[in-house]
Formats: sequence, structure tokens, C-alpha cells
Amino acid sequence: MNTEILGIILMYAAVLLMAIPLGRYMGKVFSNDKTWLDTIFNPLDKLFYKISGIDSSKQMNWKQHLMALLSINFIWFLLTMFILTNMSWLPLNPDSNPSMSGDLAFNTAVSFITNTNLQHYSGETGLSYLGQLILMLWQFISASCGIAIAAVVFFAMKERTTDKLGNFYFLFVRTSTRILFPIALVVALLLVFNGTPMTFEGKDTITNLQGDTVQVSRGPVAAFVAIKQLGTNGGGFFGPNSAHPLENPSYFTNIIETISIFLIPIAMIFALGFVLKRKKLAWTIFGVMTIGFLLLLVPTVINEMNGNPAISKMGIAQPMGSMEGKEVRFGSAASAYWAINTTVTSNGSVNAMHDSLTPLSGMNTLLGMMINCFYGGVGVGFLNFYIFIILAVFISGLMVGRTPEFLGKKIEAKEMKIAMIIALLHPFLILVSTAIASHLYASNPEVYAGWLNNPGYHGFSEMLYEFTSSSANNGSGFEGLGDNTPFWNIACGIVMLLARYLPIIGPVAIAGILANKKFIPESAGTLKTDTATFGLMVFAVIAIVAALSFFPALVLGPIAEYFSIY
Repeated sequence: MNTEILGIILMYAAVLLMAIPLGRYMGKVFSNDKTWLDTIFNPLDKLFYKISGIDSSKQMNWKQHLMALLSINFIWFLLTMFILTNMSWLPLNPDSNPSMSGDLAFNTAVSFITNTNLQHYSGETGLSYLGQLILMLWQFISASCGIAIAAVVFFAMKERTTDKLGNFYFLFVRTSTRILFPIALVVALLLVFNGTPMTFEGKDTITNLQGDTVQVSRGPVAAFVAIKQLGTNGGGFFGPNSAHPLENPSYFTNIIETISIFLIPIAMIFALGFVLKRKKLAWTIFGVMTIGFLLLLVPTVINEMNGNPAISKMGIAQPMGSMEGKEVRFGSAASAYWAINTTVTSNGSVNAMHDSLTPLSGMNTLLGMMINCFYGGVGVGFLNFYIFIILAVFISGLMVGRTPEFLGKKIEAKEMKIAMIIALLHPFLILVSTAIASHLYASNPEVYAGWLNNPGYHGFSEMLYEFTSSSANNGSGFEGLGDNTPFWNIACGIVMLLARYLPIIGPVAIAGILANKKFIPESAGTLKTDTATFGLMVFAVIAIVAALSFFPALVLGPIAEYFSIY
């Protein structure tokens, strides 16, 4: 038990030790400061710009940034739809996997373009190698888009008045070549040298210990896994995701993959401090996020290590904790740690089945996605947190009777309206969608019988989890849900689209509007936003606006299930 806890502490410490210098490096990349990779990648960047006809020196305002992001995402969506619906006759399909239906292709294309990577298919049988590779490309692209647009908000937060916020394509390309690609290459090599496949050959025929002949799927797995973790993407090459012995062969690879989930989301916080030259603000934000993370992590680890109370009632000892749905290679503690890591970020990969978590642990994974700003996804995690900063500044200003100001810019009615719409959008999408699904199932259980393998409290949690995962652009699931149906494919696709782009548009609009306002120097009455007091205020706003919005739904699902087993 002590060894398992020590493993968790060492993994988090390793992330923090790497994230601080990585954040400083990322800040230099965003600010176009000289870095040691410039010699290698400057010629490549120039080639991309030349082929695309892009002037990377042209300054854009916030509206132009959003137009660039939305336009290229739409083009990528169309290309992905074509490939997924035509895989059967396209190249790189040694296992002769079929093409996707229209509704499943829509869900999958939206899922990977939006950095959700929700999978209503089983990876090795649902995609050709070409399909896997095109989705792997989008894992780079969607992550780069999120990081680049967050960098735009960083520039907007600087203490000056301007509508010139850099160039989206410049930030996008530099993020891809100088941040994601080099780190993904290192992670992929570590995985290859520790047993993860990297090949374009088809299934391999092996003879197991019982003497049976088995067809084992393989493919370009290591490269896929590296970026799925680093870009908080999460889509698994194989159906069981990182619980699969080829996708995650050992405890060492589990450490590498777990560290990769958190590395860039935490580094983004320190990149903010570098760009704004406000290290204390970065540490304040990091502190709030870490407190929230620990409040979810600690009880989850304890619950899973203590075992399932329903099994304990039967007089069965659980010395390894609750091991249903978990890998013996990793144990209950490391699985619980991964579960919270992957849901407080928008990663969504799994090394254990979340459907088998004890009720309150399942609730904590839901809360991580419902709050959706404790570290969060690469780039967009900070954008979600930025909304709560704006709300906290406004409320604090009202409490002391002053016009709210943030980094020298007055926050007025227009910004607050946008902030409240975005803050309420997430619960609206989740709760309304879950209510519709619950009504359909309750009114026609015979028609929708295939949806739920676990009716009752847990069945409700499965539907709640699916829409929460979609809205949080997470992609994990309570996999007792039969989700490859037209309803779930289309409904989740719509939720993913709205939950990806509106929460990007809102914060960028607020930041752009504030950047264009007159800068007001600090005075004795200026609200300090880099203090522990303000950090607690932000945490309180998150708890009230985000967490409490979902309390009734959680009572109907995991909390009711918890009391039902005692």
C-alpha cells in the first residue's frame, strides 16, 4: 500500500519538476523568443507558410483568430468524414476493416476534431491504419489549436491597449513543431523500447500458453499513444485503451503515460506567468487548480484501495482494493490516480474501466469533468478557468463597491454577459441532454433496451457520464452504455461541437474586448488577483457555479448508488 502511494507522489512530483521549465520554454515559443530548436524547425515552418500562402507576420484581432480556427477545423472535419466513410477501399487496411456508417463517422470526426476523442467504436476493429493515422494527425492539430488560442488570450491579458494579438497560424505551427512533436517523439521512443508496437503489418498469429492460435492486432501504436496522452486527446488505438497490454505494457509505461496527461496542461499555467511576467499570478492559479485536484484525488484513491463495500459484506477480503475492471499490473491506487488525472484534464484515456469504479469514485470522475477547469485540456483548460476568474473579479468588485478590474482593464456588462453564458452552457448541455435520454429510456424501455446494461441508479450515471464526457471534451465513458446508435452518435456529436467552440469563442471574445480597453494603472484600491484571498474567491465561485449545478443529478446517480449498497 505504501509503495502504491509513493508511486502516485513520485509521478506528480516528476510532472511538476518538468512542467515549470517546459512552461518557461513554451512562453518563449509563444513570444517568438529564440529557442534551441529554432535552427531545426525554422526552415520547416517557412516551408509550411510558403505552401499554405500564409503571412505569419500579419497581426490578427480576436475575431480573425477565431475565424481562422473555425475555418480550418471545418475543412479537417470534411476530410475526416471522407476517409472514415471510405476506409474499406482506401490503402493501409491490412485487416480489411469496414468503413464507418454516416452517423458513427460524424460522431468520430467531430470527436477528434474537437479534442474529445470519444470512441463509439473499438479501435483495432473499427479503423484501418489510414483511419488511425488521420485521427492521430488530428490529435496533434486539435491540441495545437487549443494551445495556440490560449496563447492569444495570454497576449490579450498583457498590460496595454491593442487589438493586435499575434498570428494564429504562427502560434499553431510553432506549437506543433516546437512543443508537441519533439515531446511526442521522446514519449513514443520510450514506449517502443518498452514493448508498445510500431508497425504497419496486419494482425500477428501467436500461440498462447494453452496452445490456442490467436490473431493479435497491432499497428503504429506507440506514435498514436504518445500524442493521445500529451495532447489531452485520449482516444485509444485499441478498444480497452491504455488497459490493453500492447498500448500500456508495464508499470513503467504507465508512469510515462500518466505523466504525459498532466505535463502540458500544468506547463501552460507557467507559460502564462512567463508571457505576462506575473509568476505570482501563475502560482495562484496553479494553487487553486491543485487544491481542487487533490479534493477529488484523495478520496478516490482511498475508496479504491479500501475495496467495494458490497463485496466486503459478503466476507470476501480485498487486500488489493477494488480490483474489478482494473489491471493487476497497475493496482487500485495507480488506476484511481489515472482516473482523476484523465477527467480533470480533457484527456479521457483510461487504464481501468471507470464503469467499475466504486460509486463515490465514479462521482469524483464526473465532478472533474463537470468542473472542467482543474488543469483542464491543453489550452482550453485555462480558457475555462479564465471565465471563473472574470466572474470572481466581478463579484469581488461588487462586494467592495468598486468597478471590477482585471489586469488594468474594467470588466463591464458585456463581458459579464458572455462569461455567464459560457459558465452556464456546460451544465445546460449536460443536464438537458441527460434529461432527454432518461425520458426516452423511461418512456420506451423496450425500444431502448440496448442502451443500458445496468438500469437504475448506475444506468442513470452511465447516461450522465456520456454527456458529461462529451461536453467536457473528455472522451472517457461508463462503458456499460450501448452508445453506437444513431441517437448517441448524433446527440453526443452536437454536444461536442457546442461544448468545444462556444467555450473558446467566449473567453477569446472577452479577452479581445478587454485588450482593446484603456489600461488603468494599479492603485491602492486595485483588487490584487495574485493573492491567496483571491484564489479562495475563485475556488468558491467554481464550487458554487459549477459543482452545485450538478448536485441534483449526482444525487440521482452515484450518490443514490452509494447508499444503495450499504
